Amino acid sequence: MDIGVFCFTSGESADPAVVAKKAEELGFASFWVPEHPILPVYTTVGYPMAPDQPIPRTIGIISDPFVSLARASAMTTQIKLGTGICLVPERNPLLLAKEISTLDHYSGGRFLFGIGAGWQKEECEIMGGDFPHRWTQTRDSVLAMKELWTADESEYHGRYYDFPAVKCFPKPAQKPHPPVILGGSAKNVFKRTVEWGDGWMPVSTSPDEIRHGRETLNELAAQAGRDPKSISVIAFGQPGQLHSRDQVQALEAAGAEHAIIWLNKLQEEEVIPELEGLAQEMLGA
Repeated sequence: MDIGVFCFTSGESADPAVVAKKAEELGFASFWVPEHPILPVYTTVGYPMAPDQPIPRTIGIISDPFVSLARASAMTTQIKLGTGICLVPERNPLLLAKEISTLDHYSGGRFLFGIGAGWQKEECEIMGGDFPHRWTQTRDSVLAMKELWTADESEYHGRYYDFPAVKCFPKPAQKPHPPVILGGSAKNVFKRTVEWGDGWMPVSTSPDEIRHGRETLNELAAQAGRDPKSISVIAFGQPGQLHSRDQVQALEAAGAEHAIIWLNKLQEEEVIPELEGLAQEMLGA
């Protein structure tokens, strides 16, 4: 089973290039970073992890994920580089497609496109998203990007995005494109994953929930005439979770192929020892 790490990157945290390089040296399979381009001062939606608490200040100081991953890419050669997650409705798909394909090209095909539609209404709307229909908008964006990634002359005519024939280069190193991995456990996540995704990445999910999700994906894929093995399951842990090999093995037995551990430390002098301890526990390094 692959084991990766998630780093909460900001201007106050360790350089992602340093963290990713150390994670690769220790044998971790992937390195993931978050996205929140802004944090509105006035909000009506609470933080999902703690709805009765104010939104953490750290949400508003997150670094750009693609710049962070580009730094990590330059210092590594093998570790996979993932967004956990990219807020698709808050980005223009023509620009996003180019950023992703450029990162994938220069990293040698190591990008994992973890996506979500967001939970923060005001943020989504300020950035141009249709919050009530954000997953419909996300689908439209992903389908547009697939055209940009795979055709020399790309055009798309959808509900949210509509453009005539254009050229968009470089193309991704991965063919036909980097895997699109849907985050979360929204009502229609399995249907969406089978229809236009390549993987499912639930957050804070138990082995029983992973097993149910894997079975549901297998059933829906078979009904759609799709090979269930073409859909991956990645278990995304939250702070304080997945800190023992037994926990990871339980997720693997339930059907996950990849587990992501959330690093608790931020500063370099603390996060490097944390990585070393996790590697010893999880990887026997």
